[in-house]
Amino acid sequence: MYRAMQSGVEAINSSLANLPIGAHARVIAVNGSGAIARRLMEMGVVPGAQVRVIKAAPLGDPIEVRVRGYHLALRRTEAQTITVSAGQ
Repeated sequence: MYRAMQSGVEAINSSLANLPIGAHARVIAVNGSGAIARRLMEMGVVPGAQVRVIKAAPLGDPIEVRVRGYHLALRRTEAQTITVSAGQ
């Protein structure tokens, strides 16, 4: 996790897996290679997209996020490959 200043507002960059329930963020990058990263981008998880963490399963995996108007369930390992900027 690291901090950056954007337009006078402090933004915190971390992985999607680290965000608390109810948090809003903007996708910065989809890291990794192969079918998983490609599939995430095909589903609308692309740089610039707004995401919101809706809820997590009772044991914490998977998590449900809202992106581009629909709900998407992601494993924590998949969510760790998505870099987001929270606090905007």
